[in-house]
Amino acid sequence: MASPKSQLSLISNLWIKLMTFERAGDVNEGHKHAFDHPTLLVKGRLLVDVDGTVSEFTAPHIIFIARNKVHTLTALEGGTVAACIHALRDGERVEDIVDPAMIPAGINPNHLPDFIKPLATADHFA
Repeated sequence: MASPKSQLSLISNLWIKLMTFERAGDVNEGHKHAFDHPTLLVKGRLLVDVDGTVSEFTAPHIIFIARNKVHTLTALEGGTVAACIHALRDGERVEDIVDPAMIPAGINPNHLPDFIKPLATADHFA
């Protein structure tokens, strides 16, 4: 069992964690948030365990994740892709966070506005 590969983005207060589950059985470990959020299942199938109650979803599908509920995502097939999406609710950070892999050709990452902070790699934050 391995964690999915992740690509992170924080732009205009919108957090997106794009997860690629390379193999069936890969798991995004259980955690909870103080807010509701959608998880967009783009490709494949996921087993979603919410506080011990399990559901299966097949892409394409939007999965509602309720606040204060421990949720675990397990890929049921290799190549499954899902994205957790939510607005940031608190904190003092005002910069945008951009994975360098997101920057199209023609934009020099060294010349981004000061409020955008490129990450070294998303794997450091997975």
